[in-house]
Amino acid sequence: MRVLRGALLACLLAGAAHAQPVLSESRPPEVAGVRLVTVAEGLERPWGMAFLPDGAILVTERPGRLRIVRDGVLDPTPIAGVPAVHAQGQGGLLDVALHPDFARNRTIFLSYAHGSAQANRTRLASAVLDGTALRDLRVLFEVNREKPANAHFGSRILFLPDGSLLLTIGDGGNPPNSLDGRLIRENAQDLSNHLGKILRLNADGSAPADNPYAGRADARAEIWTVGNRNSQGIAWDPIRNAVWANEHGSSGGDELNRIERGRNYGWPVASHSVEYRGGAQIGVGRSAPGTTDPVLVWMTTTAPSGLAVYTGDRFPAWRGDLFSGGLRGQDVRRIRLDPAGRVLGEETIPVGRRVRDVRQGPDGLLYLLTDEPSGARIIRVEPG
Repeated sequence: MRVLRGALLACLLAGAAHAQPVLSESRPPEVAGVRLVTVAEGLERPWGMAFLPDGAILVTERPGRLRIVRDGVLDPTPIAGVPAVHAQGQGGLLDVALHPDFARNRTIFLSYAHGSAQANRTRLASAVLDGTALRDLRVLFEVNREKPANAHFGSRILFLPDGSLLLTIGDGGNPPNSLDGRLIRENAQDLSNHLGKILRLNADGSAPADNPYAGRADARAEIWTVGNRNSQGIAWDPIRNAVWANEHGSSGGDELNRIERGRNYGWPVASHSVEYRGGAQIGVGRSAPGTTDPVLVWMTTTAPSGLAVYTGDRFPAWRGDLFSGGLRGQDVRRIRLDPAGRVLGEETIPVGRRVRDVRQGPDGLLYLLTDEPSGARIIRVEPG
């Protein structure tokens, strides 16, 4: 494990030189030769999905239910044993991920909002999936500060090849929400708490000893990166040995970032987005000393959520490209990359529904999860 972890850190530290971001300022052309097929429907505010080894799909619903879809049929009975969640605003039961050794230990991971409208935080828990119920539920981690807003929980889970995991944590909310007498979003630059960060944890919830701030009394040992407003899509790229994450901007300025150890992604000091009210520039400008610029910026809001790196063989021309879901955009963006990870161009797959999550299935096809109060769907992207 030590050799693998060292190799992983070398990859995450040795990313391509960061050039000026590509600005996406208009809707790109549509992807040709695909069709959208509904796999299952009838979900309520789903947020995350994960494929089981037998091809079944676990799906979270924000009101606090974990569902299972087998052979295109949504089991009407939710899986029992899910933790209680705070389901107001953007909260609820959020992401789901399988332990890398799931076939042996049957362990899954859940992220969720916990608390009340006045005091809530993101939690990470693990449990054993035993048929149609969870057992041995364990809270592994929770954000060290409660917050007063029902927004910006982050909560995407990504396992890395060394067995550690990344957990995205939002900045806590928009103005005028505040914490400790300052705008809550300013915590994204504060190393003493987890808000507005991407964290790296061991599978038991502890902080790896080789994290960038481990051992510092003035910082949280779990922090991997800082300055992240609210990342709701994150993916491992086995072709480039890289991590990619998309991130919500404020008004405009949604981002695609290459996530590397110890970097500061700027929020709210540097941003391409502006205030919701009044349109003023946020921070000192679009870039700032000591911060890492995004790879791609969507200047018109797409509200990115869900992210996948395509590695299948059903669409050979897509191999190594990124697919980013859009809530406001109601589409999926295909982001074409060169071998070094530079953006070559964009195309869009129109969906006509809010896209919350994007995953590659074991069959080499893309699966989309739509976000609706009722009748939400799992959609498969097929050659057509």
